[in-house]
Amino acid sequence: MKYQDYSVEQLIKRIEELEALNRVFHEEKEQETRLEFAWSGNLGQWYWFIPTNSVTFNPLKLTTLGYEMSELNEPIDYQFFTEKLHPDDYEKTMDSMRRHLQGITPVYESEYRIQTKDGSYKWYYDRGKITQWDQEGKPQFLAGIVFDITERKEMQSALEQQNRLLEEMSALDSLTRIGNHRALMTQLKSEMTEIIRTSRPLSIVIFDIDDFKKVNDTKGHVFGDQVLIEVAELIRMNIRNYDFAGRYGGEEFMVIFPNTDATKAQKVSERIRKAVEKHRFADDSKITISGGVQQYSGETATDFIHAADLKLYSAKRQGKNQIAI
Repeated sequence: MKYQDYSVEQLIKRIEELEALNRVFHEEKEQETRLEFAWSGNLGQWYWFIPTNSVTFNPLKLTTLGYEMSELNEPIDYQFFTEKLHPDDYEKTMDSMRRHLQGITPVYESEYRIQTKDGSYKWYYDRGKITQWDQEGKPQFLAGIVFDITERKEMQSALEQQNRLLEEMSALDSLTRIGNHRALMTQLKSEMTEIIRTSRPLSIVIFDIDDFKKVNDTKGHVFGDQVLIEVAELIRMNIRNYDFAGRYGGEEFMVIFPNTDATKAQKVSERIRKAVEKHRFADDSKITISGGVQQYSGETATDFIHAADLKLYSAKRQGKNQIAI
């Protein structure tokens, strides 16, 4: 809109806005001269004149979103940017601004995603504060600075993903790719704690590959490792999605059965035993496993596992390839 098309009231508002801008620019220039200017950033400053709802800013704030100043009608209002906020970031950003305008916080500060012209999102860090009030004490003018932090956020996201992957890998047995001993103990203690709250049953089974030392001695350790891998996979394939399987150590495996009594745990364990017995290993070798099932009855984790071990030893003494309960 050209100035000759403005009404008198619009011209007065525009003059007030320009005067407010001029005062801020003058103060900032003095601060720069005294080396006291605290804000610097790659997208520069912005200014919001509330009476006319117009925003003045460094063009970089717009061009990084894919727009050119020439394609937009001036003046550009505050909503031009807020309407492009990511839905998950809108309310927290607006709340930060409201709290500052109400005098609750000394500055407005927010990190948010804003939609670019092509529909993708960039991350901005935005910070500002009221610099002028009207005669009634109402906020009239805000000055701020904005940073494009997309690259930092992407690096942060990649690092978090890498950390999650490392955490997941640290909980897996490197050979069998199911839970390791540490993960088993963490899960078991978590389930035992949950029982105190819910009073639901909890059971475990400890499996041991029968005559595994003989397998290693006659077939070699490479063959033995492959047996461990395949037995672990058979266990994983035959448990329910809420059960937790892991390699307890050596040729021993454990399965944790949440919300399951010993009778039901035995049925699942028997299914696993049969699956291993029927499986065709390399060289058509026959491999069997024995297991001991124990239901939790309030003892310590060590005693709980020991009780299952005793059942396992019982299965071994009774001829192997069976589940003791």
